[in-house]
Amino acid sequence: MQTRIIPPADNAHPCPLLIKRLLLSGSRYERTREIVYRDQVRYSYATFNERVARLANVLTTAGVRPGDTVAVMDWDSHRYLECMFAVPMIGAVLHTINVRLSPEQILYTMNHAEDRLVLVNAEFLPLYQAIAPHLTTVEKTLLLSDHPEASAELPGLVGEYESLMAEAGTRYDFPDFDENSVATTFYTTGTTGNPKGVYFTHRQLVLHTLAMASTLGSMDSVRLMGSDDVYMPITPMFHVHAWGVPYVATMLGVKQVYPGRYDPEFLVELWRREKVSFSHCVPTILQMLLGAKAAQGVDFGGWKLIIGGSALNRGLYDAAKACGIQLTAAYGMSETCPLISGAYLNEELRAGSEDERSRYRIKAGVPVPLVEAAIMNEDGTFAPADGETQGELVLRAPWLTQGYFREPEKSEALWAGGWMHTGDVATLDDMGFIDIRDRLKDVIKTGGEWISSLDLEDLISRHPAVREVAVVGVPDPQWGERPFALLVLRPDAALDARALKDHLKPFVEQGHINKWAIPSQIATVTEIPKTSVGKLDKKRIRQDVATWQAAGSTFLSTL
Repeated sequence: MQTRIIPPADNAHPCPLLIKRLLLSGSRYERTREIVYRDQVRYSYATFNERVARLANVLTTAGVRPGDTVAVMDWDSHRYLECMFAVPMIGAVLHTINVRLSPEQILYTMNHAEDRLVLVNAEFLPLYQAIAPHLTTVEKTLLLSDHPEASAELPGLVGEYESLMAEAGTRYDFPDFDENSVATTFYTTGTTGNPKGVYFTHRQLVLHTLAMASTLGSMDSVRLMGSDDVYMPITPMFHVHAWGVPYVATMLGVKQVYPGRYDPEFLVELWRREKVSFSHCVPTILQMLLGAKAAQGVDFGGWKLIIGGSALNRGLYDAAKACGIQLTAAYGMSETCPLISGAYLNEELRAGSEDERSRYRIKAGVPVPLVEAAIMNEDGTFAPADGETQGELVLRAPWLTQGYFREPEKSEALWAGGWMHTGDVATLDDMGFIDIRDRLKDVIKTGGEWISSLDLEDLISRHPAVREVAVVGVPDPQWGERPFALLVLRPDAALDARALKDHLKPFVEQGHINKWAIPSQIATVTEIPKTSVGKLDKKRIRQDVATWQAAGSTFLSTL
């Protein structure tokens, strides 16, 4: 294609899209707004900018150079936020370590990412000291602690964070460089094999931040965060940069509250004390919050939450709404930075019934600006956007990871045909709504028919006795697979397979599901297995169910 390009003036500045430009905005708007860490630290945006400069000086004095990888092992904190800016702004790469992985997986990710310097929270010292002898690239460490007088035996120890910060200069001349330089990396886990490293450039993170800011603050039907909101993440900062929202909050000068290790009782206290109005989390974390003693009888009116990571079912949506919480579903994954879509309600839907609005608020939503979404058939052709035809959701957007670090074959599979393959079965309708039906690996095939585990989870969650539910397919000699429901019940509630069938019968009669989708066997447990980022661990659940069935466990309820 022949396009027209006009050369810029010799002295024109290209102004690359760098993370430092996000930082400079917040203090410009709200210098006195606060950044809060638990009940221990509270300072202004002016101080935050100064501390980012101090950290840059600490890191460069410690020998960190552009292109080096700096890893962080910490809970959600002001320190983490400082690292999210200072590390990439000096041209280094920030590796956010998932501290909930096994020690073997953490060791693998650190060696694979070629970490050079590691910031280690004192709580993780036993873990770090156990793997330190096997680290192949780490040269220096820096101790993080809520107590500045803390000390520890760490190989290559540079010093304690706050002590070093106090001695560092308050100015740093952050350079301009290529906006396509890698800024961050972290590792996503699958059902098999080693974790895979995804990575994002400055350009990608800036564009993602701008798109997220416009989505959160400009869509009138789901206005979620503006400059006067108070933001508290309940998605770990090690997981996709806390979904990228800290970059948005900092750019806008929003008051930010960081809770450290997640404790449901303390989270409710922070919400109350700091007047938090916007958060985000996965469904299991919200379940944990609603079940906290401190949350009982509390009116959470004014608290807006984005739910992502796993499907938002109607039961949880209604339970949160009854407590005054406004839930909005969104969709993304580690490889997508993560924001892809959100539950925008157009004029047509806003004019509909409350039930219809609720049904659309729990869907994955409409792609945000700059995102292309399509449904792909197995043969590589595209399915119609009719809201019925299912296929794999594939994506294009400026901020999608361009591959897996040092995994060329897996990168090619991820981007087969020039579209990012999500591994999610979905539909797309004529209003642009994405409806995730299941993971490709979690769809249940019974008697030649496909059953969505997510649809079943949504319908089962509406039973008043059910607090939490997971549905998986288990082998069946006659039908190939049959759905199995794992339930956590509310206190003093009871439910067996027969009662669950009675609950689901009306949905069969209404055409929501077929009769063969009703689970013929269920189990009630006190806790459902979760992954390191709080999602339902369906691989583990399938293994547990197989063990129970083989042992003939008495707590299985069968029709």
